[in-house]
Amino acid sequence: MVDWDRVDELKAEIGVEDFQEVVELFLGEVDEVVERLRTSPDTTMLEADLHSLRSSALNIGFSAFAARCGAGELAAAAGSPVDLGPIMEIYDESRLVFARGSG
Repeated sequence: MVDWDRVDELKAEIGVEDFQEVVELFLGEVDEVVERLRTSPDTTMLEADLHSLRSSALNIGFSAFAARCGAGELAAAAGSPVDLGPIMEIYDESRLVFARGSG
């Protein structure tokens, strides 16, 4: 669910203090997009939103969330319906796992 090797790599690259700042920025930005997708998804922006979420998730180590976003992004690009429920669920779960493991 969370790629702890990526988390450790990022901490080593930018330092623990900056890591906390990056995590706060990531969570703030992702929470904003996720909330918009939960409440009023714009199907014309879905592919771009999922691409953005996938990229952010990969950077911070949310591997399972990134995979779901990637699958949704491909579906949206193909004009297929995207079930956002599982994507939102894996984000919530990843956030909890991350909070427990990084505290």
